[in-house]
Amino acid sequence: MSLRIFVFSLLVSIVVGMGALEPRPATAAAPAPYSLPWHLRPAAPARVLRLDTVVASYEDAQNRSGSTMATLLLASTKVGNRAALLGRVGMVRNSPPVGDDGTVLTNLTVGGLYAPKTGGDLRLAFYLLTALPVGGGGGNDPESGRSAAIRAGVPARSGMDNAMFAVNDIVLFPGLGLAWVKDRWTIQGEVTLLQLWRVRGEKKQVDARRTNLTTGLHVGRFVSSHISLGAEFRYQRWLSTPAAVQASPRSRDTATAALGARGHFKVGEKTWFRPGIAVGVPLDDPLKAGDYTNIQVDLPLAF
Repeated sequence: MSLRIFVFSLLVSIVVGMGALEPRPATAAAPAPYSLPWHLRPAAPARVLRLDTVVASYEDAQNRSGSTMATLLLASTKVGNRAALLGRVGMVRNSPPVGDDGTVLTNLTVGGLYAPKTGGDLRLAFYLLTALPVGGGGGNDPESGRSAAIRAGVPARSGMDNAMFAVNDIVLFPGLGLAWVKDRWTIQGEVTLLQLWRVRGEKKQVDARRTNLTTGLHVGRFVSSHISLGAEFRYQRWLSTPAAVQASPRSRDTATAALGARGHFKVGEKTWFRPGIAVGVPLDDPLKAGDYTNIQVDLPLAF
């Protein structure tokens, strides 16, 4: 609880310190500033390098503490004015209450984004992505620490990046995002459907096919020209009933929320650095029962 209180206090201090600064008056040609989401995808194509790390603390049923650090690196490049190609890969480091520590590579995600011209204050983005099963901790004879680490990445990322950790499956996941951006406000929703097909580890993973859904809502507001606040609600649900859900029905879905602050700094003629920190908390079991607290440090560089 002390870590959660510290992060909330830090965010409040940032807001209080910057609250007296008013946004720069916008010119007629200047677009409204966009609040970049925490776990949702951006609603526009961009050239970006983004290092996104979540540190999750939790407790087991005997109140013993554990921690997981999940770091994802994303690279995106624009194709024309309306599309982008992207790739994402990461690493998970897990220190469980009992058992071996483990460090493991995640799956590789590749795909694209298309954002048709909508006009007005709306931004629409279509995604089509696939996760390739190159991550560690899978197969029929995984090392226990690595297998536990890749599983721990799911709750650490609030169940929103499940394709990165499904190392026995190839995953195809289309998504849709819609954002309203006006004045200093951003309101964005997203829905993603994940279809998973097992390609290895049939002795360890009973399910040959699984279907998952993730959704989210982000609300952001600029409190100055360089600082924005962002709140997020996330929800994921298994549409099929895999063996893990049969064994523990409350694991079918999870709901989490996050609050954070982000800086927006121009560091070159066309380069922006948008560092952010957010704290995420569970709203229901099973994550709430584990007293999860997720601290996210997000370092995107757009150029």
